[in-house]
Formats: sequence, C-alpha cells, structure tokens
Amino acid sequence: MNQILNRNGFYYGISIDMNDGNHLQTAKTPPDRPEILAPAGGKKAFLAALAAGADAVYCGLKNFSARMAAENFSIDELARLTRLAHDRGVKVYVPLNTLVKSDELLQAGRLMDQLNRWVKPDALIVQDLALLSLAGQTGFSGEIHLSTLANVTFPDALKLVAGFPQIRRVVLPRELNIDEIKTLSENCPPGLSLEVFVHGALCYAVSGRCYWSSYMGGKSGLRGRCVQPCRRIYEQAGQKNRYFSCQDLWIDVLTKIVAQVPNIASLKIEGRKKGPHYVYYSVSAYRLLRDHSDDPKAKKTALGFLDYALGRKGTHYNFLPQRPQNPIDTTLQTGSGLLVGSVKGDRKAPFLIPQEALHANDMLRIGYEDDAWHSTFRVTKYVPKRGRLVLKLAGQRKPQNNVPVFLVDRRESGLENELGEFEKQLEMITHSTSGESAFKVRLPANAKRKPFFQEMTVTRGDQGSQHPAHSKKEEQVGVWLSPDTPKMAVPDLGRFWCWLPPVVWPVDQDSLKSLVKKMADKGCVNFVLNSPWQRAFFPQDKRLNLWAGPFCNIANELAIARLAELHFKGVIVSPELGRQDYAGLPARSPLPLGIIVSGSFPLCVSRILSKELKPAMPFSSPRGEQAFARQYGSDFWVFPNWQVDLTQKRDALKKAGYQLFVQLVEPLPKNVQMKDRPGAWNWDVGLQ
Repeated sequence: MNQILNRNGFYYGISIDMNDGNHLQTAKTPPDRPEILAPAGGKKAFLAALAAGADAVYCGLKNFSARMAAENFSIDELARLTRLAHDRGVKVYVPLNTLVKSDELLQAGRLMDQLNRWVKPDALIVQDLALLSLAGQTGFSGEIHLSTLANVTFPDALKLVAGFPQIRRVVLPRELNIDEIKTLSENCPPGLSLEVFVHGALCYAVSGRCYWSSYMGGKSGLRGRCVQPCRRIYEQAGQKNRYFSCQDLWIDVLTKIVAQVPNIASLKIEGRKKGPHYVYYSVSAYRLLRDHSDDPKAKKTALGFLDYALGRKGTHYNFLPQRPQNPIDTTLQTGSGLLVGSVKGDRKAPFLIPQEALHANDMLRIGYEDDAWHSTFRVTKYVPKRGRLVLKLAGQRKPQNNVPVFLVDRRESGLENELGEFEKQLEMITHSTSGESAFKVRLPANAKRKPFFQEMTVTRGDQGSQHPAHSKKEEQVGVWLSPDTPKMAVPDLGRFWCWLPPVVWPVDQDSLKSLVKKMADKGCVNFVLNSPWQRAFFPQDKRLNLWAGPFCNIANELAIARLAELHFKGVIVSPELGRQDYAGLPARSPLPLGIIVSGSFPLCVSRILSKELKPAMPFSSPRGEQAFARQYGSDFWVFPNWQVDLTQKRDALKKAGYQLFVQLVEPLPKNVQMKDRPGAWNWDVGLQ
C-alpha cells in the first residue's frame, strides 16, 4: 500500500490534482451523479464518512435496526451528528428496518416521533409496512426509503410502491445484474428513485428471505440479530467447508456503468459493523471511481484504497450477466477483515508473521466466529511486514497452528487527527432532546368478519397422494405455481389455491404474470402472494381472494391494515413469531389470519449455490443439524431435515382466532431422512 499513502501513512482531505497520483476529492457531487452513501455503526465511523466526503450517511439507533450488533446511536448523539452533517451538506438516513411485533408499535412510533422532532433525518429506511402508517401518524417530515429487506425485485412492483406517496426510494437487492437494474430503472415511476449496493458483505440468502438464524433460537436476521450460520463450516459426503460463506461485493471499476443508469440516486456501501478505517477508504475509493472513472491513475488509487479498507476478497457477483461470478469460493478465506497471516508456533507461545506492516492500536481477529479459539487482539506497537508478533492471549482461547488472522480495524495517526478535528466541531454543537414522546398509536379497528375455519395442504403439485385430485373434500388445496399448474386436473377450483414464489426476478416477471392469467382464466380466484408487491399482477376484481403469504413477514396489525388497503382478503402471519406474539394478533387484526402449523419451511432462499455443494443431498453442521438444497425456478431453497410442528398448539391457536391452518409438504430427496425433533420454532423462546 505504500505507493498510495502519503508520508503520514494516510491520505486525507487532499484536493484532486490530475497531474499527480493523489486522486482524492473534496469537491461537491455533480448534480447528475448518484450520491455515495456511507455506513456508520458508531460515532467515529460517522465522522470518517464526513472526512472522506460522503454525500449521505446511514446509521441506526439502539432499537429497530437491522444491524443490532453495531454500536449504533442514542437520539441525543444522532441529533448532534446530524446537525454536523447537515452543516456540511451531507444527508442522514436512519434505518428502522426490522420486522416489528404488535407490542412494539408504540415504542417504534415514539422513536419515530423523537427522530422527527429532535434529529430531523432526511429519510427513514424501512421494511415493515407498519412504519408507513407510523410515519403518517407522527407527521414525519423526511422521505421513506424501502429497505432491500422489503424485497422489491421486479419492475411491476415499482408501480405499486409508487402508490404510497411517502416512499421516495427503493433499495434494490444485491443479486441483480446490470441489465436487470436497467430494466427496473426504465420502469421506475416519476417521484421514485433507486439505490444500488456497490460494496460490502454479501448475505448468502436473498434479503428478507432468510430464516436460518431465527430457526436456531429466535435471533432473526429480519430483526437485525443474525448469528450468521451461513458463515459456518458444514459437511457433505465427508467433505467439510464453508459452503455458504460469500466474498464481499465489489463493483469497483464497474461503478461507471451503474452511475450512468437513470433513476439511480444512490451508490450504497454496506458496513455498519465496520470501523472508521473501512468507511474512510471505501468512501474515498468510490468517489474516485464515480468521478474519475476514465483516469487510469484514479482507478489504480481507488482499487488500492479498497484493498486497504480491510474487507474480504471481492467479487462482481451477478453484475455482469455475460460473466456472472459465484461469490462462494471455498479456496478463499472469507472471514471479515484483511487476511494478514496465520498463527505459527505451538499453543503455549503462538505468534504471527504479518504479511502487512501492523501499527499500534490495530485490531486483529483470530479465526472465525464459530471457532472455539475465536478472539480479538489489539496490537500495542509497530510490527514491520514479515516481522514477528507474539500473541499473548488470555484464558483458554489458544488457537491451533495455521488459524487465519485478519486485520479488522486500523487507527492511523492521520485519520485519528482528522477525526479529532471533527470531534472538536461536534463538541461545539448543542442540541436539546429533552422530554419523552407522548405519541399514541392509532390502531386499526378489528373488522367484523364472518366466522370460518379451514385447513390447507400446500404441495409442489406432483406428489402422488398429495395431488389436488386426491385431497379431502373439506380441505383447501394449495400448489406452488409453476408452468405445470395450468395443466393440472383440479376437481374443485373453489378450494384450490395458487401459491406464488417468495422471490420474483425481472427475468421471471412476464412468465409469472402469464401463469397467473392462465389460472385466473381457468377460474381460479384463490391466490397466496409471498410479497405484497405481487399484488401488481392482479386486477382490481372483487371476486379474487388474495392472501398475503408467510414470506410477506407480517407480524402486526398496522402492517395488516396496509395490506387491506391493497385489497388483500387475509394474511398468513410470519412463521418466526413466538407464543405471546401469536396469541393476541387475531383479535387486533382487520383481516382473517392464517398460520403454518406444520411442514417444511426453508431456512432460506438464495439465487446461488456453491459449485462444490450437491443439491438434493444432505449436509450437516458440527452440531449435527442437517439440511438440503433444492432448486425451484431461478432459486435454491435450503430446507432443514425437521419440520415446523405446532400441531399440539392447534386448540390454543384456534381459540386465539386463527381461521386458516396451513401444512407445507415438501418432497424429500432420496438420501434425506426427516429427524424427529421439536418443531415449535420460536414458540417458546420468542422472537428476539
């Protein structure tokens, strides 16, 4: 990195001089270019974003943030930082982007009220439709941006989103290629803009479609508490590897392409759990790549910054459709941070020969988080490249030989000095946030509805005795919609339901619309939609019986009321909820509710699978948890080898007011055997 560092070992605040190699920037963003949106999980990372010249910063609070493991901010601290940012012409966005339970609506509303009165962020980033109602009730004055967790993935969805005047931007999923991004841009209605991820960690699963962490004990990714089970080691056919651990997304030199797409308002850098070093260098790099993409020296400097930002190895992922890259490479280390070497010596006296020079206060991470010896280590003095650093580790966490060591944070003196100047400016800002919010939530009325009770079995449509023709006369029949569905012999369309997939990509939109029309022309009126935005595929027809499916992740009555406005007739609630969450929701709901009482629900849905992992074959974790992957359409579904089972709770659920019980039947591969284990999911532990 020495060729891109100045004499302080750090580039900061240098204006662009195209006649030398120093291509940093302090100029304002040209009006025809998208903003650079920086992450901030703590105060120093926020100040680093300002120092690097970010156009906007997104940062979460202590609650309702999809990165609860980050340091995050108090209202008072965020108010002062926002004032500092606004004084410099930098926007601030606050993610309240978690799934919200009924008993949290008041807290969420009061938090939004406090933000509106004391912080005045430029936008809130949300996934839960209830937040749209709370924004209206509190009179929130900023914009609403739909999180990538809201799963807006196909062009027609944008037309439906535009019907909510509060929503001004949609954050697109990382899985899209540039052609798909352009298609969404071409279909973006006036008044709506798009945000695209250009850098940072990749989840294995499609955002909003991962339940893996929640399955393992209530810590839901939709609630910002993911324990990252996809980063762990799994075994298949005697081979152990990290089959689901992705490289980071690096759009890098391709930034010029996406920056020229109309309606792209923001280039987003992921990393709210990262330190100020990462934020500074990644922001600096993408400003260069956006503003000086035709200059070879600028691109070289930018790529050097990205190498130096302490992230994982990068991949363009699906960005170029003619050259897609599978982000799972089991030959690479995918621990967070820059790989600087591995542990040497014996366990009594371990040491490191670093591949990069280490500075005082550098933070090292030893091993992966699922390793028994995982720990962090603060460097106390300068260690030259290929020098020797003795690892004095406390307790029993003595790593084995050759365990990887990652540099996860760095505090150069130059950066620390600049952040110190911003700290002084921050100390001069006084901001009153006294007083508690007295906001009260206006909840929807519980509509009077005709009492009924139904049971439904949902299949793939080609499962022998589970075929609709063989179902019980009193039972509702559900089938996942596929090209074969219109060919099926259905004896009673009145009790036949078509289930739409949990993800619809741009390439799938027209074919799915065609299938929906064919089934409607055939006389089918019952459909389960697994994204609210799939409502765009249906006309305003009172005969249609549209229900929101479990992948809509609905957990509160305000979100249900929003679905009622879209003419949904019922909702199958989130399968992640706990006993107390389930108990009171039907009595407060403006629509009839259903619930999954048994069957196979996926750990996650993904657009990729490791080339080394065979589908339809079991793989297992070190704890003996077994699962398998199946491909349906464009996506891979990962299923555990045990089922959701709330059958012992049926009486309690029926008494609570649930009117539709759903069983999901998944065909098992030949080599997979279901395990008899409790399937209550979060019933007892609760959704955290």
